[in-house]
Amino acid sequence: MEELELYMDAAKEGMESAISHLNKELTKVRAGKASPSMLDSIRVDYYGVISPISQVANVTTPDAKTIFIQPWDKSVLPIIEKAIMIANIGFNPANNGEVIRIMVPPLTEERRLQLAKQVKSLGENTKITIRNQRRDAIDEFKKLQKDGLSEDVTKNAETQVHKIHEDYIKQIDEIVALKEKEVMTV
Repeated sequence: MEELELYMDAAKEGMESAISHLNKELTKVRAGKASPSMLDSIRVDYYGVISPISQVANVTTPDAKTIFIQPWDKSVLPIIEKAIMIANIGFNPANNGEVIRIMVPPLTEERRLQLAKQVKSLGENTKITIRNQRRDAIDEFKKLQKDGLSEDVTKNAETQVHKIHEDYIKQIDEIVALKEKEVMTV
């Protein structure tokens, strides 16, 4: 019985991890609004240490179309500017010697549709992960049944895991629908 709970908890933990990964990935999908998280994937060489921009500068968004990057060490300005250009994320940084200003261009309808498709794809990949967690848990329950666990207890555990699975699938659908709406809103 205790093993059953462990497998149930492991499945739930895996599903929760998949949801948090989806949320993290969706923050990288640009919805036309400026956000410091747009630069999270960009790394700069800061005195021999490869670091995210957020660790070498203050990144702010004073409005929905602008990102300001103010490094703590002004000598890093050209390095940050170059890293943004190399990242090829569609931004054209402007360095005035004090801060780097990035004007976030508005999204075209075609680009919005591509992003919506990307969001759906991320959602589907997360659903696959959730399904795999459910399958793994059920496989473990069946092994326990072969080792002497009663069929009723096994069926109840499978039903519980399936219900948890359904809840997480519903949660993914809601998250994806919200992000799609955000992407498609002009």
